[in-house]
Amino acid sequence: MPAEPAESSGATYAAAGVDIEAGDRAVQLMKEWVRKARRPESVGALGGFAGLFDASALKRYERPLLASATDGVGTKVAVAQRMDRHDTIGHDLVAMVVDDLVVCGAEPLFMTDYVCVGKVVPERVAQIVKGIAEGCVLAGCALVGGETAEHPGLLGPDEYDVAGAGTGVVEADAVLGPDRIRTGDAVIAMASSGLHSNGYSLVRHVLFERAGWALERDVPEFGRTLGEELLEPTRIYSLDCLALTRTTEVHAFSHITGGGLAGNLARVVPEELHARVDRGTWAPGAVFDLVGRAGDVARPELESALNMGVGMVAVVPEESADAALATLADRGVDAWVAGEITERAAGGEPVTLTGDYAR
Repeated sequence: MPAEPAESSGATYAAAGVDIEAGDRAVQLMKEWVRKARRPESVGALGGFAGLFDASALKRYERPLLASATDGVGTKVAVAQRMDRHDTIGHDLVAMVVDDLVVCGAEPLFMTDYVCVGKVVPERVAQIVKGIAEGCVLAGCALVGGETAEHPGLLGPDEYDVAGAGTGVVEADAVLGPDRIRTGDAVIAMASSGLHSNGYSLVRHVLFERAGWALERDVPEFGRTLGEELLEPTRIYSLDCLALTRTTEVHAFSHITGGGLAGNLARVVPEELHARVDRGTWAPGAVFDLVGRAGDVARPELESALNMGVGMVAVVPEESADAALATLADRGVDAWVAGEITERAAGGEPVTLTGDYAR
């Protein structure tokens, strides 16, 4: 009788820290959510090597321009990991991508994601993807594919990072931007939902390292815990902005992310013009004041790292401002005229923030 083959003592992928079966289970758990993030143009099912999207939908355009954007959520993931809550970070990811796409007037069509983990925990990965899918639904785009990668030795078992890429489309003669902005245009600010997904290295340094606060701490100014406030999802403005372009004239948008209001608005202000924004037209949320006080952070530093309560800006003709505000109000977006476009003085800055914030 032949001898039984000896068990191999060689190295295995599992011994190296990669669990293929766990990855397969994660895919099965996320399928339910990905199915909800489809558009009529979505083709195929989850699990292929590439996501498919029916481009014949673009035939209705005279000259379609494809817009693309990619982003992550930065160190906000560290807060999600510490709280062991993973169903909102994907929402942040979608917001960071699609709100960049819509700045040029593009309708977001589809997204792909990349989830990198130290160890595949199927339920955790599924929660991350659930947030991405729900964000895609809110943005009106499809989630057509993605990748989950296990990186043992590079990331700890409970660590992960996320990134995403999106594609949108805009008619060539409808592209928004600096070329459209004129003297006298109104600068309309749209309220943020909180910190969004920027400045968390500063926020964590101030609140955790300097102030020593715990995520479980109840903060009366927030009406909830510190952790709940810090995980408030980034607002998704894409459908609101597209509605604005359909109901009134819009010259430009600016997504307020890293660099703050002045830094991002400057990216769409022509060289010969200037945007004057009055801080007195709004009161930043309590979280911005808290970070400033707890870390003794100077106002210029706060304004360059955080959105200070403004997540998106629209630049519209002065005569269109009331209609724009009405459209945004109908969609539940808190918005106001925060400034105007003027001629730029020789050697002047593209954007200035004047006055003090309202209280």
